[in-house]
This record gives sequence, C-alpha cells and structure tokens, in this order.
Amino acid sequence: MAWSTRELAELAGTTARTVRHYHQIGLLPEPERRSNGYKQYGVTHLVRLLRITRLAQLGVGLHTVAQLGDDEHPVEALRALDAELVEQMDRLAGARAEIATMLSEQLATDLPPEFAVTTAVPMSDADRRLTSVLGRLLDRDERRAYADLLASDSRSDVDDDFEHLAADAGDAARQDLAVRMTARLRTLRADHPGAFTLGSSDPRRFHRTVEQVSQELYNPAQLDVLRRVAVLFRRG
Repeated sequence: MAWSTRELAELAGTTARTVRHYHQIGLLPEPERRSNGYKQYGVTHLVRLLRITRLAQLGVGLHTVAQLGDDEHPVEALRALDAELVEQMDRLAGARAEIATMLSEQLATDLPPEFAVTTAVPMSDADRRLTSVLGRLLDRDERRAYADLLASDSRSDVDDDFEHLAADAGDAARQDLAVRMTARLRTLRADHPGAFTLGSSDPRRFHRTVEQVSQELYNPAQLDVLRRVAVLFRRG
C-alpha cells in the first residue's frame, strides 16, 4: 500500500502544498518514486507527518520539531509552549476584563481601565486630553492614585476660572488664580499624597511629555498660571 502526496496530506489533515514545504525544509524525508515518477508514501511517512502536524497545530515551531528524533518526546518544547500559553491566557483575561469595563462604563478607548471612574467627573476638553496622555505615562499604581484623586475631587470655581481664563488675562488675575489653585492643590495633597509623585519611574520623560502636551492644550495665560503654581507649590 502506498499513498500519493494528496492522499497522504488528506490522511494527516493537511495539504499537499504543506507536505511539499516539509520536504523542502528537510522536516519530512522524501519517499521513493514509482516507475511513473510519482511519489509513494508509506506508514512511516504518515506517522511522521501526523506527528509534525500535531505539534505544529499545538504551536511548536517547525525548527524545534526538526531537531526532534522520531521517538523523542518534546518535553522541554511543550513546557515552554505551556508557559507561553499561560501568559497568553492571562493577557486575554485582562483584555476581556478591560472590554467589560469599557462596555459597562462606556469608557473611552483612549483611557486605561483604572480611569473608568473619571468618566463621571466633569472635566474640560483640555483636561480630558491630558488625562488620556497621563494614562499612557503612568504605571498602574499611579493611574489608580490619580483616578482616586479625580473621583474624589468635585469641580470648583477654580477649575472654571482656569478653563475660561483669557489668553490676554492681566498679571493680577493670573497671580490670584495661581494662589487659589496652589491652596487647593495643597489641600488635595494631604488627602492624596500618591497623586503628587506621578511619573517617578521616569520623571524626565514624564515632565517633558506633560509640558509638550500642555503647550498645545492651554493658552499662554493658562500656561503662565501653571508655571506660577509650580513655583508656589514648591515653596510649600
């Protein structure tokens, strides 16, 4: 009994093209040919092909399969594959949890799941965009700390005054707003100290990115107020 390439492929649940590819890369030895020139495969070829197909379907790389003897059990390869599958399952579980949060909370797709609570927090468009960028810059613990700060802090007159500050606002108005914003931040720091050490893992990148984003989001007067707040806040 001998099989053709097509018949062998069908028995192994693969394609003739795949069988020919295995020949080309030396994974499956070529059989003898009949007098008419056609290949004739036997049981040894079928068993070898079944093994290759099975391992390939599981995810074992062909390079690894090629290094295995016919009677060698791929213990290490399967253990490595199992560990990889565990990691993939963890990632998939995390993705499903995030999708569930996005669906239930109508969370914007540019925000991490830790920021789900911020969807109900009233923010200006500029602050909303900055929050989106922060979601990428912060680690998980920092995102949680920042989200807790936003969720616990109700919008005040200071927020409205900053949002509507005209680009040509005078020095007195800027200084008054900076003083009030600084006082508010000091109060918030007492309750949420973790939210005031953001970007500690890479402070240079964090501050540079926030500054670049702020330059686009806020007008000159608002940027000046933010600089004044930074000075006042550092003074304690």
